Amino acid sequence: MKQSNFIIGFSIAAMLFLTSCLDKKETVSDDAADIPVNREMLAELTSPPHVPTPVGKRKAKKLIVKMEILEKEGEMTDGVKYVYWTFGGTVPGSFIRTRVGDEVEFHLQNHPDNKLPHNIDLHAVTGPGGGAESSFVAPGHEKVFSFKTLNPGLYVYHCATAPVGMHIANGMYGLILVEPEGGLPLVDKEYYIMQGDFYTKGANGERGLQPFDMQKAIDEKADYVVFNGKVGALTGDNAITAKVGETVRLFVGNGGPGLVSSFHVIGEIFDRVHIEGGDLINENVQTTLIPAGGAAMVEFRVDVPGTFILVDHSIFRAFNKGALGMLKVEGEEDKKIYSGEIRDDIYLPEGPGIQTMPTTDEIVASEIPAKSFEEQMEFGKQAYMQTCFACHQAEGQGVPNAFPPLAKSDYLNADVDRSIGVVLNGLTGEITVNGQKYNSVMTRQTLSSDEIANVLTYVYNSWGNSKKVVTKAMVDKVKNSK
Repeated sequence: MKQSNFIIGFSIAAMLFLTSCLDKKETVSDDAADIPVNREMLAELTSPPHVPTPVGKRKAKKLIVKMEILEKEGEMTDGVKYVYWTFGGTVPGSFIRTRVGDEVEFHLQNHPDNKLPHNIDLHAVTGPGGGAESSFVAPGHEKVFSFKTLNPGLYVYHCATAPVGMHIANGMYGLILVEPEGGLPLVDKEYYIMQGDFYTKGANGERGLQPFDMQKAIDEKADYVVFNGKVGALTGDNAITAKVGETVRLFVGNGGPGLVSSFHVIGEIFDRVHIEGGDLINENVQTTLIPAGGAAMVEFRVDVPGTFILVDHSIFRAFNKGALGMLKVEGEEDKKIYSGEIRDDIYLPEGPGIQTMPTTDEIVASEIPAKSFEEQMEFGKQAYMQTCFACHQAEGQGVPNAFPPLAKSDYLNADVDRSIGVVLNGLTGEITVNGQKYNSVMTRQTLSSDEIANVLTYVYNSWGNSKKVVTKAMVDKVKNSK
């Protein structure tokens, strides 16, 4: 019995020893630091929103990355210029694609026309400063250092030269992807998107060359929050595209320097999200939080055609500061998934026997008709603040990229009858105001003829407009001309 117990105990100990040895052997062989490199290759670098070719099943290599720093003037939005500091000439900087076990030889080149020294901190680097200590480079010089890619994931890189926040705020950030051995699962489309917040001396939309404002940056009062370095970088002709049935992977980063991103695609659900760019995967996600200096990989299949809007769901950033992009999807509709508009009914919450839809003729004026220009201005301002303020703002400045300005508006001043008609009947479709295109919806306003005359008189006599005086008779004439 004792001998039997001894044999059993010895067998268990032997099995544990062998298992331990195998575990250690497997751990050593899987250690990225010990993965041998197979020859040398020049890294493919791409500008946003494009990404390099997937790594696939290639072996680890000595990967040569050559990146040039450029300080260059660009356009933040129409008429607003800004001097960006860039990695590779774009904001964000060039996308770098590697795999676990690569030995990256990094060449950081500071163009001789630049005015400042810079460096690079890659969050994928295990080493002092993420490479920053080895890469501080003056204009006209090149620094070279190397590192081993140890951990798979999607990582931010940025300049770390003092003042660090200023260098990042001027556009010095990008993404480096470290794919696992064997590569990421293949998808049909991949795109590179990075959010950043910008701080300018002038207010949002103020034209001319705008310098960086350090105090606004410290206070985190961003004038612009944008994808890929400027307002409209991913809209219109610059929109990213896909076809119905395709799978899409977005490599999304947040350069900051100050604000987190609540990344969302309106009309889509993320099938898979690599949280913070790492191994942990969440499924069926509506909005994913991306910290400043962080990233995420989001994947989804597009099932129906249309334009899907990419936003930071801190929503005023999207519609007022620029954090808005577009994914345009072509293909056959699938009515089982999304019907589109079926019908447009009248909504009578109190029942058709109690309430009917108002018409202009049935509206009772809320004010006694104005007896003078001064009263028109007073009543008109009251109507404006109750009816128009939300979209057109207190000083008629409108909302950039959403609602047109009324201040100094060429569209408004050109045709008073047309303006009366817009208030009477609403307006849908694209118009051009002061050289800027707008394509939104203004609903028909339920105002009396007196109220319309008052509010338009107020608008025409405010904010540099033509000082026209609109009367009830003018409104009635347009109303009766239908």
